[in-house]
Amino acid sequence: MSLHSLPLFVRLAGRPVILLGEGEAADAKRRLLDRAGAQVVTDEAAVAALAIVAIDDEAEALAAVARLKARGVLVNAVDRSAHCDFTLPAIVDREPVLIAIGTGGASAGLAAALRQRLEALVPADLGGLASALQKARGAMRARFPDGGARRRALADALAPGGVLDPLGPSRDVASWLDGGAVQDGTLVRMSLASPDPDDLTLRQARALASADRVYHRADVPPAILDRARADAARIACDAAPSGTGPGLVVDVEMGG
Repeated sequence: MSLHSLPLFVRLAGRPVILLGEGEAADAKRRLLDRAGAQVVTDEAAVAALAIVAIDDEAEALAAVARLKARGVLVNAVDRSAHCDFTLPAIVDREPVLIAIGTGGASAGLAAALRQRLEALVPADLGGLASALQKARGAMRARFPDGGARRRALADALAPGGVLDPLGPSRDVASWLDGGAVQDGTLVRMSLASPDPDDLTLRQARALASADRVYHRADVPPAILDRARADAARIACDAAPSGTGPGLVVDVEMGG
């Protein structure tokens, strides 16, 4: 399954971004750029990697977009998604955690509605968990020297109901490191009744997201395999593996 866009988080502090246009839309984009610490410039000829065109007049806006793109500048054309090189998502801010919701320019209203739902679900202090995990990196490496074991232990802790569940009431990183356990050499077998990744059970989705290697039959759809970690090995085979080896191994086949 292809992505219409690749989501990226860009550090703009102190960097120039061109903003063309006046009015409500331009003001909203300026506020967003100011929050990111960007240096907002209104000169189209300025040297910058990014530009936002919030000009009301269609012909004037498209002409500016064309000139900027001809210089190699990546452009966001407000309310003209077909001409956008990048779009600006709705944001849930739990510093340092940022949750971005994008629709590829299809509907800013839908992105805003989803943001409002997530604002109510995501704890206000979630950023504290992220900061605690960052500070504990050295301790995590000492507790779980193997990278795969460390990743699986963290995945278990952060899972729904886990000791570090991001949506849970208590998230004590130090206590988890004192008593965390690691499961290694595990094989999870999946026989799927549907090619739709949305039909995966929570257990199946978690296993794919944590797997070190994914064995699969040839008829398993790419959309299912895309739910695995990007760096997990994907191994096409006609039968389940006879052994697991280190790490978490997932074997996927389509059911009858």
